Amino acid sequence: MAFYAAVSRAKAMSRAFSPILRCMSNVPENTVYGGPKTQSPDQRVTVTHLKQKHKKGEPITMVTAYDYPSAVHLDSAGIDICLVGDSAAMVVHGYDTTLPITLDEMLVHCRAVARGAKRPLLVGDLPFGSYESSSNQAVDSAVRVLKEGGMDAIKLEGGSPSRITAAKSIVEAGIAVMGHVGLTPQAISVLGGFRPQGRNVASAVKVVETALALQEVGCFSVVLECVPPPVAAAATSALQIPTIGIGAGPFCSGQVS
Repeated sequence: MAFYAAVSRAKAMSRAFSPILRCMSNVPENTVYGGPKTQSPDQRVTVTHLKQKHKKGEPITMVTAYDYPSAVHLDSAGIDICLVGDSAAMVVHGYDTTLPITLDEMLVHCRAVARGAKRPLLVGDLPFGSYESSSNQAVDSAVRVLKEGGMDAIKLEGGSPSRITAAKSIVEAGIAVMGHVGLTPQAISVLGGFRPQGRNVASAVKVVETALALQEVGCFSVVLECVPPPVAAAATSALQIPTIGIGAGPFCSGQVS
């Protein structure tokens, strides 16, 4: 009897001191230092979830991340989509444009983000030079982003027929694709710099037509960057898929920060 009484007292003391021991731990709870988290497929945001939110008129949230700590904080905030953007070229690596970053460098960022963000849909940018040459090149690059980078989908910049074809080939390969129209940073050589698009009738029509073409080939969403709010509103109204605005006003289906 004495033995069982001692065990009972030990358990009671353990419960009493548990909060104190937790506070004294050198491994903080729910922080970027807490290590990898268990992945639950039931809690992951998917393309289907985004379609449901869009159908209900619920706003979609999207945030860009380039590393593990940012991804952990983004994950805990309940963001719908995490984009690993090729803007890492400028934000992280200090280049003047997005053009220099390579696919191998993007994969490093993708893997780090994938280790930290377990809830949102993970979208990796295809960098300049990784999908323009041919449909085969585009599919091969997209496959690497999923297999080696741990992403759920890819994003590519539209604007030309060859890029629309690339998007179509990637979708047909079984990979979800997010399009990107308006200001497309990878095309600044043609655009003459980081200039807003859609500011005249011809340019506005092109933005909407390109977005429709991306929808037609199977993209699940389209980013609208640096276009006037009325143009973004027209594109959002014309499309049956969500639009994600960045410097495009309040009339998109969601916003990216």
